[in-house]
Amino acid sequence: MIYQGFAGVYDHLMEDVPYREWADLIDTLLKQHGEGVHQVLDLACGTGEITVLLQEKGYQMSGADLSGEMLSLAIQKSGERKMEIPFFQQDMRELEGHEESFDAVLINCDSLNYLLEEKDVKKTFTSVHQVLRSGGLLLFDVHSVYKMEHVLAGSTFADAGEDVSLIWQCFNGERPLSVEHELTFFVKKEDGSYSRMDEFHQQRTYPPEELLLWAEEAGFERLEYFTDFKPGLLLDEAERLFFAFRKK
Repeated sequence: MIYQGFAGVYDHLMEDVPYREWADLIDTLLKQHGEGVHQVLDLACGTGEITVLLQEKGYQMSGADLSGEMLSLAIQKSGERKMEIPFFQQDMRELEGHEESFDAVLINCDSLNYLLEEKDVKKTFTSVHQVLRSGGLLLFDVHSVYKMEHVLAGSTFADAGEDVSLIWQCFNGERPLSVEHELTFFVKKEDGSYSRMDEFHQQRTYPPEELLLWAEEAGFERLEYFTDFKPGLLLDEAERLFFAFRKK
């Protein structure tokens, strides 16, 4: 997914996302399932919020994203914190130049849901497998089937901020378990007027049993599968699914 004007207001609109909770959970999983985890790749890292939080925890982070605009903000953010984090503009389906160089790979914040075809999810798992060392970890999360069908599809969300206002409409997509997001932003300018930006995003999720199977077919061993930031918990009406795998 390539964000355009959205990159400039992304962090402002994501202020309520529990990034620190996310980073704490990842840290726990890496320590629980990994041994000597140091080199970590944050795929679809966006503006690098989780990337820098994990760097603060002592991991040597790298970040990759398809969007150059997002990466520019991630580089700026890490620089302000005096961090040396390499960032790469790459497609998660076709990672290059990192053969077996990482102890763990992360795909956070439902980024995998931007892959709209089954074959692209499978290609991503294979791509990640190739850049992990033997025994390396893959951690990712996705929207649940329940969230796609009962929370997002057919809903409208709005937020009127002082500097940025948002109208977000969700519709059923053409593919199974998919939604289309139509977002309209009104961003306040220096002269007090507002500029309008429109974004169109598509996301698709997959039943957990399919994700588990595809990861295993790509050469991964299942470690954990749980819901809503709570290891060991599986809820039918959970909104987010978390997975942890080890490269065989």
